[in-house]
Amino acid sequence: MMAACSAEMNTIACSAAVSACEKRGEWTSALQLFADMAASLVEIDTITYNATVSACEKGGAWAKALWLLIEMTRSRAEADTITYN
Repeated sequence: MMAACSAEMNTIACSAAVSACEKRGEWTSALQLFADMAASLVEIDTITYNATVSACEKGGAWAKALWLLIEMTRSRAEADTITYN
């Protein structure tokens, strides 16, 4: 999945890719992109967390969504209204 963001791997491009996965119901792809971002030291922001959590929620992967929320509290990303909606 790294190829989706490899041209210029940055937060905005990868967050857009994660969001597209979320809209298509591809929560496993969203999680893989999230992991690729972390492995490549790309900043994972609130938008990325929210899109990945939403993808997991829509896919019924509640345990993954809760794990992401816990990870978000450990990161520099700040939760917002969308995070808890």
